[in-house]
Amino acid sequence: MRPRSLALAASIALLPLTAASLGLSSAQAATTPNAAAPRVALPNTVTPAVAHSQKKGDVAAAEQLSVAVGLKLRNTADLDKFLADVANPGSSVYGQYLTPEQFAARYAPTQADIDHVVRYLTSHGLTATVSANRQVVDVKGSVDQIQAAFATHESAYFDADAQRNFFANDAAASLPSDVANLVEGVSGLSNHTVRTTRLAKPNNATPNATPSGFGPSQYDGAYNLNKVGADGTGVKVALWEFDGYKSSNLSTYDTQFGLSGPAVSTVSVDGANYDSAPGQGQGEVELDSEIVRGVAPKATQLVYEAPNSDQGEIDMAAKIVADNQVSVISISWGSCEPDTVASVMTTVSNSFKQAAAQGISVFSASGDDGSRDCTRSTSGSTVKAVDYPASDPYVTGVGGTNLKVSGTTYSSESAWSTAGGGVSTQFSKPAWQTGTGVTGTMRTVPDVSSNADPQSGFAIYTQGTSAPGWQVYGGTSAAAPLWSGYIALFNQKAKAAAKPNLGEANPAIYKVANGTSYGTTFHDVKTGANQDFSTKTGYDQVTGWGTPVADALTTALLGGSSSTGNTVTVANPGNQNGTVGTAVSLQVSGTDSAAGQTLSYSASGLPAGLSISTSGLISGTPTTAGTATVTVTATDTTGATGSTSFTFTVAGGSTGCTPAQLLGNSGFETGSAAPWTTSSGVVDNSSSEAAHGGSWKAWMDGYGSSHTDTVSQTVTIPAGCKATFSFWLHVDTAETGSTAFDKLTVTANGTTLKTYSNVDAAAGYTQRTFDLSAYAGQSVTLKFTGVEDSSLQTSFVIDDATLNVG
Repeated sequence: MRPRSLALAASIALLPLTAASLGLSSAQAATTPNAAAPRVALPNTVTPAVAHSQKKGDVAAAEQLSVAVGLKLRNTADLDKFLADVANPGSSVYGQYLTPEQFAARYAPTQADIDHVVRYLTSHGLTATVSANRQVVDVKGSVDQIQAAFATHESAYFDADAQRNFFANDAAASLPSDVANLVEGVSGLSNHTVRTTRLAKPNNATPNATPSGFGPSQYDGAYNLNKVGADGTGVKVALWEFDGYKSSNLSTYDTQFGLSGPAVSTVSVDGANYDSAPGQGQGEVELDSEIVRGVAPKATQLVYEAPNSDQGEIDMAAKIVADNQVSVISISWGSCEPDTVASVMTTVSNSFKQAAAQGISVFSASGDDGSRDCTRSTSGSTVKAVDYPASDPYVTGVGGTNLKVSGTTYSSESAWSTAGGGVSTQFSKPAWQTGTGVTGTMRTVPDVSSNADPQSGFAIYTQGTSAPGWQVYGGTSAAAPLWSGYIALFNQKAKAAAKPNLGEANPAIYKVANGTSYGTTFHDVKTGANQDFSTKTGYDQVTGWGTPVADALTTALLGGSSSTGNTVTVANPGNQNGTVGTAVSLQVSGTDSAAGQTLSYSASGLPAGLSISTSGLISGTPTTAGTATVTVTATDTTGATGSTSFTFTVAGGSTGCTPAQLLGNSGFETGSAAPWTTSSGVVDNSSSEAAHGGSWKAWMDGYGSSHTDTVSQTVTIPAGCKATFSFWLHVDTAETGSTAFDKLTVTANGTTLKTYSNVDAAAGYTQRTFDLSAYAGQSVTLKFTGVEDSSLQTSFVIDDATLNVG
């Protein structure tokens, strides 16, 4: 705890939050929850597992729980209309996607409604945090406080079918009617439902020293992904994960197949960050990343990592749409619908609606247990069931096939016998789900498919039983990131053609599939079945509409060829060579079959330091050695395009990089902040927290009350330099347990390098190091942001920070 005059602050922190302490106006403060209002039971807030599990006793009253309270959207009829219009090329608002701020202003709960719910929750001693998209209130407190707030009873149970212990509320949660009217559901009262991977391996799978199974050239060639004329440049993809990865494994994959692109980075949700010690799901995360890299090597991948829980899933969905960094989300984890709390699905679906409104496509694996998705979970193999979140109407469910190739060319395809598919019991059939083979009144999955059978699996480099190695993986977990990578290519092409992101994919996919180009844009898979459904001509509940013919599908999704029939041709300049530190000037030119057209040029895959003008001049000074595949696209005024690709090899050369340490006042020993910029009181020499070296350090947080501290400095990394950022970090805390309540986020130019929390507390200092070579030739702002909640201090102490170049 900070050794400052905080006795008064500490005593205030122990009191229930009042309207004044929440910073509310007197008008808002008058809107207090009605303690006498009748309580209303919240439907779908009890896990189905309670019905067949054995109660073992009460959960200890002092045990700490964290619960997510989902809030209802407003103006939902208008939202539904907007989502239909923004995906309709014939609408005046087509492609005019919203920002998170615009979505919140139109459809999120009002601030007054949020305050009303928060006041009720904090009146029971719970701490409350509202998500950035204003749809979720995360609360934490003791079991006693939770039970009082939601009028529930928490018990310990044993599920004999699943052979696991869990806790759960015995009956539905309830709230006073004036609060309940604002609430979608309450999640986290049980820890039974967990998300599992949709990953499969051949029975004889063992790690090997060399790769076998499909590599990028085979699946890119089979599905014509290599003919789209894009590489993902400028597009960001979110990977939806409940485990972590090793960067070294991803690098080995890239090296093996000659791929290069932006470094994969982690975005922590609710304090989760598994990368230092990935668990059983490591293979899933690395499969997802490596497949996206193989399809769209230049796309930026953000790995969102969340606790594997109902609350973790809800908070991950809310954070991705609030961050609004990506245009594609790839999901390879799921749970069968009957075993998932319905209010959780509804709350997450609200975030998926926001994704659609913001132009974000979502692709999710349809499962690996066929039409009996609960086979390996509670409800069992006798129940026809589909996988969630693939069943959500705002998500594109991706099924699985067995692909055969001839070299790198498509040969044939059949359904994978355990590819997930069937009929949802949760979601009604959306208006766009029409066509040959589409029946019934409920949502059916999958929508599309691609290779997933482990017998025709993918070469993946990941952790084996004792060491990393090459393995062959399949599962619809491989199919979802393949489609997500393809949409990254599409969005790059769309931007070059001055058209919007694909956004919610299903309306566009079903429109193409129901049109005259279906036979040329999809491989219609007509052989094979899962337990209850067979493939057929057109749509089926095993492979959906089939697998992509990516170049033709791209043309169709972009609206087809130009009505004038223009042909744009870009002259190939031949393979190019350059040297780090030596200027480049290369003019690319093209021709148009129509007279009077002006061509506008764009390029993907350019070596770092180079750019292209709209007139086709590639110029700049390369900063990094390596070989890249460059694709130059020319677009005329009618939207017709033409592309050409060539390699650009940059040799090391003499960079003139003088070894140096760039940060000023790196140990804070001047006794003041400059050239750092810090919040008040951070630079400190008190004995309560020792410095790593010398007497001074940056002491962030440690107040035991809601507080945010920042420390930042901006420097320029010379072109061609290797840059290493290091600092010494000591974390001490009064928090207990494995939940991250207080967090320190380290960023470079706004990109998260790492998030630490009270869970990382330890004696002494630990050195943390990051490679910032990707920022060579740029000005970079390094920033530490420490956020402390309303109770129990956590101190983040930083010292001896360096940024070494050489």
